[in-house]
Amino acid sequence: MIPGAAPAPAGCSMTGSVNVQFKDVFIPYGAYWSTPFCSWQGSFANLAPIPFAADVTARALAQRGIEPGAIDGLCLGLTVASKHSFYGTPWFAGLAGLAHATGPTISQACATSVRCLVTAAEELESGGATVYLAAAADKTSNGPHVFYPNPGGPGGTGDSENLVLDSFGLDPWAKNSMLQTAENVAKEAGITREQQEDFTLLRYAQYATATDDDGAFLKRYMPWPLEVKDARGKKVVATVTGDEGVHGTTAQGLAALRPVMEGGSVTFGTQTHPADGNAGMLLTAGRDRARAMSPGGAVDVQLLSYGQARVKKGFMPMAVVPAAEQALARAGIIAADLDSVTSHNPFAVNDVYLARELKLDPERMNRHGCSLVWGHPQGPTGLRSIIELIEDLAMAGGGYGLFTGCAAGDSAAAVVLKVSAR
Repeated sequence: MIPGAAPAPAGCSMTGSVNVQFKDVFIPYGAYWSTPFCSWQGSFANLAPIPFAADVTARALAQRGIEPGAIDGLCLGLTVASKHSFYGTPWFAGLAGLAHATGPTISQACATSVRCLVTAAEELESGGATVYLAAAADKTSNGPHVFYPNPGGPGGTGDSENLVLDSFGLDPWAKNSMLQTAENVAKEAGITREQQEDFTLLRYAQYATATDDDGAFLKRYMPWPLEVKDARGKKVVATVTGDEGVHGTTAQGLAALRPVMEGGSVTFGTQTHPADGNAGMLLTAGRDRARAMSPGGAVDVQLLSYGQARVKKGFMPMAVVPAAEQALARAGIIAADLDSVTSHNPFAVNDVYLARELKLDPERMNRHGCSLVWGHPQGPTGLRSIIELIEDLAMAGGGYGLFTGCAAGDSAAAVVLKVSAR
């Protein structure tokens, strides 16, 4: 055990020293973006995710007056394989006008966005870069069907999997689906269906505030309207003016749904939906450099710490708590110090458990929506939530913010940041 470290909760493991804290990593205010998220088989379904993300990135940099040559480090988060994704970050960089730069392609399931920011921060702290682009892109639509040769199979028959659907349906280590993890936590923690539905209704009401005034909150960081081009990048085939796939939700409608699993409590109304989209964020070494590159105004955004954790088999939603606690300990604060919280919540169970364990006010969490409502393209999901955390804090005049989200393998990742008005 690390000297001075608090013991991990029973059935939970946390990695790394509790003393880790980023000293001089900043996010230029406004130097980030996210596309709308479109439910699978929607407007982004036929777009190759890497070229699409590169096009959005190039336009976002140009619109913010950021010179591509100033970026000397980058990574790309990607969880679903696509054509040419073997070339990952270098291909993305070339298409985005960043052919001078390179870096890793990162895949850590739903924790990919946090891992991208951690990679950026470590590069910046070590002097490996001064301005770092962390981008993430995924498409769950038309997910690849993968064939694995197996000469030892009967008659040489190979193995195969549907990369998206089969991953949702089976954790090869825990031997259960992701849905089963939510049911396991609901049962063990005593979380009722009614509590899940109450949280779901609150999250949809909060998202409605983000769409008020013709989406004024979303327009703070989202390209709007977003023109969608064909595969050759020539013809505009659609114009997207917000998230697609968000459905109307009422108490009566939720109550009428049957549980997805026999005898369970989770319905289609209290879980997220797969989606497509991408997001990006710049990080810098030093406050002054961030201020010079900030297109958004007199606001400082400092990345303070991160945390990660893994809980016992089949209890994925529980992992958000120890990951958050580790990130908070590393930042030197407690949950009561937080001014805003966002979360990746594929199930309403996640937020019920998180709020209960950290004693958080549910209404101060996800004040402008969350992945439960606007969907989950996997890699970019956390990045969008962190962007919304920054904007929420900026609107409130600053403070400490926490993002935490679960990920495949009964794991989770979290970050703590501080927003200050100059």
